[in-house]
Amino acid sequence: MASPESNTAAQGNPARKMAITAVTILVLIGAIAYGVYWALVLNHFESTDNAYVQGNVVQITPQVVGTVVAINADDTDHVKAGQVLVKLDPADAQVVLDQAEAQLAQTVREVRTLYANNGTLSAQIAQPEAESARAQSDLARAQDDVSRRAPLVASGAVGKEELDHATAQLAASRNSATAAQSAVLAAREQLASSQTLTDGTAIDQHPNVLRVSAKVREAYLALKRAELLAPVDGYVAKRSVQLGQRVQAGTPLMSVIALNQVWVEANFKESQLRNLRIGQPVELIADVYGKKVDYHGTIEGLGAGTGAAFALLPAQNASGNWIKVVQRVPVRIALDPKELAEHPLRVGLSMEATVDVSKTDGRVLADASRVSMANHTDVFDQVNSAADAEVRRIIAANGARRASLAVASAAPLK
Repeated sequence: MASPESNTAAQGNPARKMAITAVTILVLIGAIAYGVYWALVLNHFESTDNAYVQGNVVQITPQVVGTVVAINADDTDHVKAGQVLVKLDPADAQVVLDQAEAQLAQTVREVRTLYANNGTLSAQIAQPEAESARAQSDLARAQDDVSRRAPLVASGAVGKEELDHATAQLAASRNSATAAQSAVLAAREQLASSQTLTDGTAIDQHPNVLRVSAKVREAYLALKRAELLAPVDGYVAKRSVQLGQRVQAGTPLMSVIALNQVWVEANFKESQLRNLRIGQPVELIADVYGKKVDYHGTIEGLGAGTGAAFALLPAQNASGNWIKVVQRVPVRIALDPKELAEHPLRVGLSMEATVDVSKTDGRVLADASRVSMANHTDVFDQVNSAADAEVRRIIAANGARRASLAVASAAPLK
């Protein structure tokens, strides 16, 4: 218990009382100032340091089985779209292609024979038609002979034996006419049968030619796929392929990363998502450059679920030992291409992101796809075009074009 003397001393020390009062006032002013600053400034921003650079990691994988005979790019190398990165032994594929090309050439010539047979069969119809006309003429003459002699038998002007000979000749002429007509029908049916294999199509569009052409394309593509091309411009990473390695289709050999198309994935707490909108401006700082370099970006989209929802081993919240954990949602942030070119970033680098949420008139969910020509490559289209050109070359080399023109200029058989 304090003595009366100590209480009196405290009450008689005005300097200490003023100091305590001043400190209290300063604390109150600081609290008020921070409250005002939070209401006017900090309340309009959401920030997180759980943000990392992301990019398209394009894996280079073979489409065919083969042995590696050349590696033309290594880690950290910059490559252009269409550049050959890895080459496989093409010997087996070349043999298959040679066989397919020979089969196509033979098939084209066989189909040309079908078209040529149509002309031959058309010409051959003329002979049985002439034989049929002659047989009809003989039949008419024999019929006239019988018709003239039959009335004269009763008067004795014509003998019975002569009439019998004329009747026998009529029967023979009738049989010859029937046989000749059958020959004409057989020749026409043979021509029609041959025409069913060629009607309505040119030689290069004949089903037999198309079937073998597909084999040539398949073999040609297999040969060209022995060279693994870079689908995009970028930098090589994670090279694992070695010379002499026997690789299977789909085996990852290396990756190509387009560092000019990276973005930032910032993982915000679920309590911070209330005011986040697509299109809001973002300021970012990369740990690799520090605060000396500022990046400016915009929110492109908010994730469709939390990270835990897509985890390899998702949380079992129905278990009895459940503990609530604040979830985070990935937010995609696009970077300024000019700033990115001046200060390149690598995939996986840490970032700090601060979003200005003062404007909340944007959308929470994207209403259109962002896919553009940046996510398109025409490297493999060139190989397909070359395969078609090779097929056309073989067909033309075996006379298909000349034969098609000859068939088109010929008059159709009626």
